[in-house]
Amino acid sequence: MNSESAAVCHVVAMPFPGRGHINPMMNICKLLASRKPDILITLVVTEEWLGYLSSEPKPDDSIVFATIPNVIPSERLKGVDFPGFYEAVMTKMETPFEQLLDRLHPPATAVIGDVELRWAIDLGNRRNIPVAALWTMSATFFSVLYHFDLFAQNQDSPLHLLVEKAGHIPGISSSNMEELRKIFRRNDLRVLELALECISKVPKAQYLLFTSVYELETQEMDNLKATFLFPVYPIGPSIPYLELQANSCGAGNSTDYQKWLDSQPEDSVLYISLGSFLSVSRTQMDEIAAGLDDSGVRYLWVARGEASRLKEICSDKGLVLPWCNQLQVLNHSSVGGFWTHCGWNSTLESVFSGVPMLTFPLFLDQDPNSKQIVEEWRVGWKVQGEMGEENSVTREKIAQLVQKFMDLESRESKEMRKRARDLRDACQLAISEGGSSATNLDDFIRNILQSNCH
Repeated sequence: MNSESAAVCHVVAMPFPGRGHINPMMNICKLLASRKPDILITLVVTEEWLGYLSSEPKPDDSIVFATIPNVIPSERLKGVDFPGFYEAVMTKMETPFEQLLDRLHPPATAVIGDVELRWAIDLGNRRNIPVAALWTMSATFFSVLYHFDLFAQNQDSPLHLLVEKAGHIPGISSSNMEELRKIFRRNDLRVLELALECISKVPKAQYLLFTSVYELETQEMDNLKATFLFPVYPIGPSIPYLELQANSCGAGNSTDYQKWLDSQPEDSVLYISLGSFLSVSRTQMDEIAAGLDDSGVRYLWVARGEASRLKEICSDKGLVLPWCNQLQVLNHSSVGGFWTHCGWNSTLESVFSGVPMLTFPLFLDQDPNSKQIVEEWRVGWKVQGEMGEENSVTREKIAQLVQKFMDLESRESKEMRKRARDLRDACQLAISEGGSSATNLDDFIRNILQSNCH
């Protein structure tokens, strides 16, 4: 490949405008830039998101930001009307994005488009620009939705009835079918209909990228590679591990919470974060706080908007914060567990760090992620109430579970922690030279460079 052709390779990345999508897209852009510094990458975000991102560390010099207008008032981003926001992304972003493509110089030679934009693949095909569809959740969840969509296209029944009445569906195991039923019961039907419509566009893409790691979902990855006629690349974990490696090389300034972690015994701290998008009820938060204090276990709790209130009711065993560098915390030697909502990015960060999980799923893919963590990888336990009501757990149940989970001497705990370390090692191997993710990144770059030359 000569330098002239490489220099004009211009990748335009368009994430869905949400934290759980923008972060992995940003990390993929950084990974691409680290493997091939002379690729030009434009990361497109809404004006509102550019404001959020401007306070974060500047990405690689070969990555530039471009903006399109906000699709909906900002309060919608906070979950007030997620179905309305989701639909607006599908209907209002395509035109300004296409207008932006017309203005870019050099012109885009490849697009990485979030699957959940719905319009990105059709737009690229219309303009003869190769599109890599990016899926920011697990390959397992993608596969379940993809096979259900194939099944639903041949049926003449409403979706919610199909999922309840369907028996065996090719490509979906009985246990995953039960997870799918749970998703349909717990989530807005319109959101699920739109998500399936997005999934149905994927066969028209030129590539399919996963933020996952091949070794974490080997069977699903192999099945998907056999399903599609184009390359399928697991290139994860798409988490900020490059920054983690850079920070470990320099001294840096320690934050107060890092100093607190430094003073705690190894594997003694339970880290808690229930995500940035959906909230847990105030009553449940109070039960969690009481249960943590009753357990006697040390904990670091990122509670966002509730942090100042919870600080007042939590004991000195715990540290409550509105924000922290999660990957850095998970990699600290004193952190021995993670109570998580099971968002896929958080799941990948915990796996990468070798930290076992208490799972507390709230939304969409978080239920199947919890199942993967607990039943398939066996690196966690699920937090649930007496009647299986995951989001109404008593302080007594919490205290008992946390004590048991953080007991480093029990055989069950030791075995779980060994499995977590094994998954961590698999991730480290995948991103090293010759590993699956590093090789897939190089293959993807080679492909888009070659298509740019013809």
